[in-house]
Amino acid sequence: MSVFLYSKGFSILVNGLALALLLYSVYKGSWKRLAAPLGYVFGLVLIDGVAREYVLYRYGLASDQYRSFYWLTDVALALGAFLVVGAFFYRACAHDVKMWRFVRLVLSFVFFLVLGISLSSLTRNSDNLRNAFFFEFQQNLYFTCLVLNTLLYIMMQQFGIADDELNLLVCGMGLQFAGPAANFALASLTSYETARALYSWFGPLCTLGMLLTWSYAVVKMPKPAEARTIGRLVPVLVRSRRVA
Repeated sequence: MSVFLYSKGFSILVNGLALALLLYSVYKGSWKRLAAPLGYVFGLVLIDGVAREYVLYRYGLASDQYRSFYWLTDVALALGAFLVVGAFFYRACAHDVKMWRFVRLVLSFVFFLVLGISLSSLTRNSDNLRNAFFFEFQQNLYFTCLVLNTLLYIMMQQFGIADDELNLLVCGMGLQFAGPAANFALASLTSYETARALYSWFGPLCTLGMLLTWSYAVVKMPKPAEARTIGRLVPVLVRSRRVA
């Protein structure tokens, strides 16, 4: 009973914070600049807060319908996360068109490589091919997103990309990837049921951490245009002081 109440309470908290972030972004007009991460947040609310609850209420927790729908929506969220990471790379490489073309080629290659490796799981599992593919694909894609997100953060530090908002967005996405990555690692070391039980506690905390980090980035961080304006004004102020 306590696990159920914890799960429902965190679900309400996470979905409420996500909706507040969406409404605030629309109110402030920052939704165009943050279309990819906000689209991912909207997908979280739609899938976890609406669609899964409906299927759970109609078919029950132990039903095959709910289990299949859960895996399918997890794949959708993993694809959405990959697209968000790609959008972050695009924003980080906006100053260099050649770099973005190279990164886009690498991201495309990595995605099809993950898809090919996941399809190979169909030859190793003969019982439930669909669920086996869903599990393998989302596992490989989440680990890939975690690595790509980490590489993006390192790249931004190495190239000195001055975008504090993007830094926080990338860090928040890293928190979100920590949950599924730890879950899949535990599933390979222990039983699946044990890993899922632990993830029911740890996963919502990771999502909450991501939303809090993104909320701080949206509310507190200056817009990129404002940051560039400040950067242009500093040399002018310095020169004016020297003249005076």
